[in-house]
Amino acid sequence: MSVDSALANTYTPAEMMTIAAARLLWPGCVCFVGIGVPSAAANLARLTHAPDMVLIYESGGIGTHPSVLPLSIGDGELAETATAVVSLPEIFSYWLQAGRIDVGFLGAAQIDRFGNLNTTVIGGYGKPKTRLPGAGGAPEIALHAKQIFVVLKQSPRSFVAKLDFCTSAGFLSGHGERARRALPGAGPQAVITDLGVLKPAIGSQELTLVARYENVSVDRIRAATGWPLAVANTVDVMAVPTAEELRVLRDLHKRTEIAHARDASRSRKTPALSASQVNA
Repeated sequence: MSVDSALANTYTPAEMMTIAAARLLWPGCVCFVGIGVPSAAANLARLTHAPDMVLIYESGGIGTHPSVLPLSIGDGELAETATAVVSLPEIFSYWLQAGRIDVGFLGAAQIDRFGNLNTTVIGGYGKPKTRLPGAGGAPEIALHAKQIFVVLKQSPRSFVAKLDFCTSAGFLSGHGERARRALPGAGPQAVITDLGVLKPAIGSQELTLVARYENVSVDRIRAATGWPLAVANTVDVMAVPTAEELRVLRDLHKRTEIAHARDASRSRKTPALSASQVNA
């Protein structure tokens, strides 16, 4: 077995998920990117098959080319490598609401069968078990982007029959409700997990399993879903990662790990300012 073949046969579910998500993006795509796996997938696509993608982050960076993955939308790496940096109102009004975003790439803590997302709370809103990062720009991205890709790990805790809180609208109750409410974007067109890929069914808009990964059974995916999962008549098996995809993704994560460890070390070594220095 060649070195490349051996590499391509040793990958994690998280790597498969990231690579599967990256493959959905295309050259020239204008992508509004979320932090985490969406950012890793978008940058993997940019570093492989779609070098002319336009990556947009909520903090105002347009056409960013980060060498490492950002810790947050305010990471200096995004501004330093951007073609342009504009104000937050311009990002949302001129780019997003004007229909210039091809793909909004989002994560979530919970998703339901119609692609509605929760990033607000787990449990009751008044006294939640867990308070999540919140909405940020996700509701507007889910509303106005031409289409949405969602990426998250699949389990009954994340794929739920009923959201604890609806942060971002997918297809609402399905069966054309999004269109009846005249929401501008097409909604979630792909949900990429660590087990497979789901897409909305024509008519009902219910998320339906259309592809699975190698050595992952349909029964396993059903068991990881908190509702009776709809399954397409033919479920494709996704191609395993190539050696090149894995090399680029792992190099990206390694550079990120080294850069962030270096930044953390510098932060620890920097002495805190005294009150007189702050007020000087």
